[in-house]
Amino acid sequence: MKVAGFSFIRNAIKFDYPIVEAIQSILPFCDKVFVAVGNSEDETRKLIEQISSKVEIIDTTWDDSLREGGRVLAVETDKALNAITNEFDWAFYIQGDEVFHEDGIVNLQKAMTQNLNNKQVDGLLVKYRHFYGSYDYLGDATKWYRREIRVVRPNIGVYSYKDAQGFRKPINQKLNVKLVDAYMHHYGWVKDPTAMQKKAVEFNKLWHDDNWIEQNIRKADIFDYSEIDALRKFEGTHPAVMEDRLKRLNWKFDYDIARNNYSTKDKLKLWIEKLSGYRIGEYRNYKLV
Repeated sequence: MKVAGFSFIRNAIKFDYPIVEAIQSILPFCDKVFVAVGNSEDETRKLIEQISSKVEIIDTTWDDSLREGGRVLAVETDKALNAITNEFDWAFYIQGDEVFHEDGIVNLQKAMTQNLNNKQVDGLLVKYRHFYGSYDYLGDATKWYRREIRVVRPNIGVYSYKDAQGFRKPINQKLNVKLVDAYMHHYGWVKDPTAMQKKAVEFNKLWHDDNWIEQNIRKADIFDYSEIDALRKFEGTHPAVMEDRLKRLNWKFDYDIARNNYSTKDKLKLWIEKLSGYRIGEYRNYKLV
């Protein structure tokens, strides 16, 4: 069984993406990792080059005119996915602000092996923890997605969907997937407040025009992390590859977890989910098999 990794990145240093840790976290699975490195304003390419000899770079230029629905993110994802050759059985996707927890390595490898020849399975679904403000708090509202496809079967026409959160296959079909007890840590909302504010401005340009940015993005030097509905304390461990990054934490974020902005509807949905494990109205860009 051969496994390829794939990802995309641009301006990793400028916006403080944990892309090195992201790629390092999937290296134990991968024979090769294909990374689409976009035209950057910093030394992102050199950063990626130094990670491992397993990494193969695809130099790309982002189409900055694609400013609707984050479409450019899917385009860049597909550039890396399409570089994967027929020799590979599985493709492990990771974004620049995600890090796979090594506690799930055995379970994910087992799922890859067990489903290798089961062509009814197009991919594998992993669980998510979404961090916010610092590495000590998790998003605790239903807007944070619980699961997403991160392993797909390459060379069967799978493509990145919408803003690159998930995948589909021709023609616009949801993938048949199996859920694996393994966690991806999402650190997209954990940055120095200055870097976070810069990212908020630039990232929203991938979804909206200049008028929307002018009217909706707060003009400030630092990001206001207090504008959040609900958080809870994280009691577990972070991936081992994150150790050095955690030590470099240079800002303080405290949050009163007793405070939340849940509506009555949100409270009911969360209560049902905690009792049954079922999330009402959950967006599922996949079919569980």
